[in-house]
Amino acid sequence: MIESTVSEAVARRAAELRRRSGAGSAVDALVVALAEPGGTVLTGDRADIEALAARADYVSVEVI
Repeated sequence: MIESTVSEAVARRAAELRRRSGAGSAVDALVVALAEPGGTVLTGDRADIEALAARADYVSVEVI
């Protein structure tokens, strides 16, 4: 999926995930927020993405 704009709701959710996890960049948090609910994030950045996904709604992480 490619998003050219992000809604305010997604941006706020990303900020909440980042605040709760204390990890990841703003971009990492946006990726996880966009994967909610029930999506899978493919990443090479396991630690940050997993920390964010642990606080997300049914987001799984697959390390590539």
